Amino acid sequence: MRLEIVTPEAVLYKGTVSIITLPGAKGSFQILENHAPIVALLDEGTITFSESEAPKVFAQEYFSEQTQAKGERMLSITGGVVEQKDNKIIVLAQ
Repeated sequence: MRLEIVTPEAVLYKGTVSIITLPGAKGSFQILENHAPIVALLDEGTITFSESEAPKVFAQEYFSEQTQAKGERMLSITGGVVEQKDNKIIVLAQ
C-alpha cells in the first residue's frame, strides 16, 4: 500500500507499507492491503506502520527513534483525517 503523511508544515512520509495502525476518533484501527475505502477522523495518539520498502520521502526528525531499526515507524499526532482508497492511504495530520 502507498502511504503519504502530510502536515500543514511538510510532507513527512511517502512510501510503501504493509500495515498501518491509526488513532481513530472512536478507537484505534488498522488498515491492511485491499481494505474497503474509508474516510475517518483521527484523534490524538500514535500512528504506527511497517514499511515494505525504503521510503521516497522521510522526515526522520518527526518520528520516534525507538522502532526505526525494525522497519516499523511511529509518529505522534494531535488529530487529523485519513482516506484510504485503492491501496493508497493519505493521512492529513496535525
